[in-house]
Amino acid sequence: MTLSAADRAAAFRKTRAAHLTEVSEDYVELIGDLIAEQGEARLTDVAERLGVSQATASKVITRLRRDGLVENKRYRSIFLTDRGRELADASRERHRIVFEFLRALGLDDAVAHADSEGIEHHVSEVTLVKLQELTQRLRRPDGQ
Repeated sequence: MTLSAADRAAAFRKTRAAHLTEVSEDYVELIGDLIAEQGEARLTDVAERLGVSQATASKVITRLRRDGLVENKRYRSIFLTDRGRELADASRERHRIVFEFLRALGLDDAVAHADSEGIEHHVSEVTLVKLQELTQRLRRPDGQ
């Protein structure tokens, strides 16, 4: 099947938008985790944990602030807005569901964690519900 140039462009735009959402979810989830663990989220910690430069992290934080997901001031900690906390909580829950499903399949923690990092961003809410149902069945002794 050959796509028209317009269809191909639309598919690329959709993919780029999905990638931006994925990055936003990863950042706000990490910022929430840092605040819970350390009482604050600093740019240096965010960059280090994500394996990116401080300049890259700064650009993303600027975009997150513009999108109303975080608040920060120059040389100060980063805080989640209410919208940012909601996104972080939802992302963390998606990760948990996928992780638990992969563990129920018998994968070890390291593999399940690494794989769930990518999968969590690309499944629908309907699929998440089905993954939860299947996880519960897989964990029952009778498998039913």
